[in-house]
Amino acid sequence: MKTIDELLADGVAGKRVFVRADLNVPLDGTTITDDGRIRAVLPTVKALAEAGARVVVASHLGRPKGAPDPAFSLAPAAARLGELLGADVAFATDTVGDSAQATVGGLADGQVAVVENLRFNAGETSKDDAERAAFADQLAALADVYVGDGFGAVHRGHASVFDLPKKLPHYAGYLIATEVGVLKKLTEDVKRPYVVALGGAKVSDKLAVIDQLLGKADRLLIGGGMAYTFLKAKGYEVGISLLQEDQIPAVTEYMERAEKNGVEIVLPVDVLVAPEFPDLKTKAPANPTTVAADAIPADQEGLDIGPQTRKLYASKLADAATVFWNGPMGVFEHPDYAEGTQAVAQALIDSPGFTVVGGGDSAAAVRTLGFDEQAFGHISTGGGASLEYLEGKTLPGLAALED
Repeated sequence: MKTIDELLADGVAGKRVFVRADLNVPLDGTTITDDGRIRAVLPTVKALAEAGARVVVASHLGRPKGAPDPAFSLAPAAARLGELLGADVAFATDTVGDSAQATVGGLADGQVAVVENLRFNAGETSKDDAERAAFADQLAALADVYVGDGFGAVHRGHASVFDLPKKLPHYAGYLIATEVGVLKKLTEDVKRPYVVALGGAKVSDKLAVIDQLLGKADRLLIGGGMAYTFLKAKGYEVGISLLQEDQIPAVTEYMERAEKNGVEIVLPVDVLVAPEFPDLKTKAPANPTTVAADAIPADQEGLDIGPQTRKLYASKLADAATVFWNGPMGVFEHPDYAEGTQAVAQALIDSPGFTVVGGGDSAAAVRTLGFDEQAFGHISTGGGASLEYLEGKTLPGLAALED
């Protein structure tokens, strides 16, 4: 895989460089609530602009249905990118149409433009190879060189991720190069003990990665909504907690296999419960009760790991040489249920090993709860992409860059 350093060494002054970024930021109306993904692509954009390239940044945002939708416009992301760069960033109101062509055509050396949401075009996500290729041709007409730096999208076989690199000289940006290097530390020459903390809502989202980790990790710490399927598989009452009954056989098999392989699966020993899900808008006090994990009342819902579990998980992380964390331990968005996620984040900071926060909700939790991002070894920008890499899948966007 060629990297941006090789591109810069060859010289990019005057060249139109298409940067496939991941600017898929959360929005409250037109207000960005977390600009982490924009910050992540800054080193690549800045290096190209400073070298005299004419930089064309493209991304998706949300899930528009192949047509323009103002609710998913990249205009706020373009404005924020300009603020972070400390320079004007031009914005094209379409992706490959008249506005994009005029905006890109008007760039001088060292200037940056953002084109509108790639998914406003049906060809971006089409399952029809010819339709995708045709859209990729239109994108290719805007540039001389391709730089892939949207790690959060590399597991998608979309036009701008998979088809476009085949049509232009292509390189990996700094973010993708860093992400791949980190993931290799989690899959190849792993330093032990290797501890993985998995949370989030659905166990079905994590089954494939658990399957792979049973042959690699030393310990798996399970929290979040997915923990209740594990507890149910042990025969515990889980009340009205989030539960995927159809996954109990798979979870049971994984627990048996873990025992045979000498992999420790650590489950909550106590949980915070309440009769209903908290109000995340008003953040009204929820008044949860702490109960043992095998004593959840039938009319209560588990919403965070309890104080004894927090201490247990911290102790299981204390000697780790390598840690991967993906998924919050509870409903961290509400202050009454944030302590489990806070405890795991703090345990990663206190750990002497190499710590990776696996993107998605975990990365959002780190920022929302006020932790210093520099205190972790690496915070990934691609939750789904990271998990699929760890599952051993071929990621289309990386495969395209390796050709």
